[in-house]
Amino acid sequence: MSRYSQTTITRKNTRSFSAAGMLFRCVSAEKQKLKHSVIFPACIVIPVIPAIMGSFNYLQNIGILTSQWYALWTQLTLFYANFFYAPLIALYCSYMWRLEHRNNNWNVLMSAPVGIPFLYLGKLSVILYVTLATQAWVGLLYIIAGKLVGLPGLCPLNILFWLLRGTVGAAAIGALQLLLSMVIRSFSVPIGIALIGSIMGMLTANAGFAMFWPYSLMLMGMNSNKRTDSLAGSSLSFFAASVLFFLIFYGIAVHILSTKDVRT
Repeated sequence: MSRYSQTTITRKNTRSFSAAGMLFRCVSAEKQKLKHSVIFPACIVIPVIPAIMGSFNYLQNIGILTSQWYALWTQLTLFYANFFYAPLIALYCSYMWRLEHRNNNWNVLMSAPVGIPFLYLGKLSVILYVTLATQAWVGLLYIIAGKLVGLPGLCPLNILFWLLRGTVGAAAIGALQLLLSMVIRSFSVPIGIALIGSIMGMLTANAGFAMFWPYSLMLMGMNSNKRTDSLAGSSLSFFAASVLFFLIFYGIAVHILSTKDVRT
């Protein structure tokens, strides 16, 4: 029996599993890859860099940055959102495909007794989980930095909302970067693409076309380098664009996986 026939039979056996069961199996399998991986150290260490840079920049310009917590936010996100956030997500995505690109692991993946859409969604679910953890850590770093530079009281609650909203924008980036890491065997190239995309996202957002470039959505969600909410009055467009880009990249990835099958 050919490999293609074996894989086809395996796919038919997925009918015995519920959709929730297949997704749970995929997520559990992907979580196993995170044990003893570089992802969580990167999640902890890398955000410290923009937090230090933003705090230093705030202290250097404290005479003109008078809005305290909001001023610190503009400086922290100037570095984190524009230069670190998307590449971090890209790093997570590259790692999730790293094993499949080695030896015959792609064939093992494609022969798994779960539906193809759940293979990709399982990886993407783990990426979003790690991204949310990264955002929570960035929020904590922001509060710590605020206290270290002498800001009074607690940070405004809407900044915590901006962190969560930035995760929504990052969902589209996660779907895109996971797609790129799937089709590009190099570990570093997708990360470089994310950095370039993020810089272009900053330029696109400043030009008023943020809703048409996925990397801009992430920056707008974070309210990067802004004191007032840049999405005031356009939140619905932001969420709609984020969902649309997510579905587009997810659909493309599933189509590629469905037609590529095993490697002979």
